[in-house]
Amino acid sequence: QVQLVESGGGLVQTGGSLGLSCAASGSIFSIDVMGWHRQVPGKPRELVASITTGDTTDYADSVKGRFTISRDDAKNTVYLQMSSLKPEDTAVYYCHAKGFSYTDYVEGYEKDYWGQGTQVTVSS
Repeated sequence: QVQLVESGGGLVQTGGSLGLSCAASGSIFSIDVMGWHRQVPGKPRELVASITTGDTTDYADSVKGRFTISRDDAKNTVYLQMSSLKPEDTAVYYCHAKGFSYTDYVEGYEKDYWGQGTQVTVSS
């Protein structure tokens, strides 16, 4: 299996910056896509940003120009640098990875893995 552990959430004022990181560990064969999603109570989880092994990135329109996603494949880690934060960015942020553990590869099924979530609160 693949485990994802997030760090870096917290409380920040409007206009401030915050960085998140997520390290993948376990029986990793390959990770194709890593990313961040967020969720507020009563709403579905939404994509914030994703990055492929080829460093192709995708961002939600609401965060373009303010958030930057990056990854370090040697460390199996994905980062999210958030700036110009707004109260509407307040949410639980979840790390996501799509890939194969060694078991997944043998079974032929690529899987989605999720972190436990980290709270980001932006005060007005």
